[in-house]
Amino acid sequence: MKLVKHHVRTLHSLGPASNDHLAALRVAVSVAVPSLALLFLGRPDLIIYAVFGALTGMYGRNEPHQLRLMHQTQAALFLLSGVTVGVLLSVAHIHSWGLVLVEALLAGVGSVVADRLRLRPNGPFFGILALGACASVPTTIPMLAAVLICAGSAAFSIAIGFGGWIRQRAWNPAAVRAAVPLGRQKTVVHAARYVLAVGAAGAIGVLSGSGHPHWAMAAAAVPLAGADLPSSVHRGLHRIVGTFLGLAIVAIVLFPGPASPLQLFPGREAPVLAVLVIIFQFTTELFMTRHYGLAMVSFTPVILLMTQLAYPEDPLLLVTERGVETLVGAAIGILVVVTVRARRVAAAPGRVETGDRQDFTAAS
Repeated sequence: MKLVKHHVRTLHSLGPASNDHLAALRVAVSVAVPSLALLFLGRPDLIIYAVFGALTGMYGRNEPHQLRLMHQTQAALFLLSGVTVGVLLSVAHIHSWGLVLVEALLAGVGSVVADRLRLRPNGPFFGILALGACASVPTTIPMLAAVLICAGSAAFSIAIGFGGWIRQRAWNPAAVRAAVPLGRQKTVVHAARYVLAVGAAGAIGVLSGSGHPHWAMAAAAVPLAGADLPSSVHRGLHRIVGTFLGLAIVAIVLFPGPASPLQLFPGREAPVLAVLVIIFQFTTELFMTRHYGLAMVSFTPVILLMTQLAYPEDPLLLVTERGVETLVGAAIGILVVVTVRARRVAAAPGRVETGDRQDFTAAS
């Protein structure tokens, strides 16, 4: 009972602030500029590729500029890889079991890469989220064009992240990102947990007849990024509760009714959804390090609204499947964390890891 009460208390405890508005503004601008440019060009369906590139700005949050530059460059390549594989699967019309197999295997590979580079947010979550989302929507332009949109958006995000250096002109040549590996055995075990959790969640999603098994796979990856067992359980619970609250917001936006902003601007659905994606991405980053559940309340509309821009679906089906897949995926992720234990290795003495997000970081 005490353990249950402890987990419940984490749902309404807020972490300390740390210039969150500045990081949120950087990410919002990174999302806004390419998204509005595509909207102006009459291609709101391509915003999904720009947003995943712009998520580069979530990395290297509080690091010195030269470290952030390196960190975000690594993250950009990581995200771009996920988008590229996802678009390739979409063009090849590989869905269901093929998607589950590829995403599960690459979740393991991504885990090794993320652990080796010590990416923050932790783990391969955003990479596999990008892979699954891009694979699940039809590609309406040449594959190279979609990848270039993502790459251009990522490059713009890196420029925004480095822009503060122009004002400060501060460069610390002694600054080094701590990149202490977990050790071969622990790295392998951690990667195996990702393969197991993501693969099992995707398999259940396919067997259930869901059109979005990639949502279950992404949710299964969330608990695995926790620093220890309690934080992993917290992340899973925050993911579920935050997603369901976020789905209520999505329902208000997409379902017909007087409260829907789409009803206030008839015929302007694409601009309204694009602006909401930008606003919700700002609030996502605003709470990402302070309360993962609150961040998910905003990030859930980001994912669903940009998916709706790329490939419109029945809103009721969209909301229902997102809720079910998140519940299933997060539960599987927690189960794998509990049953397949792997210890974390502390950083070597004398090494300080700057800008490290703690337990409530990462993901969608």
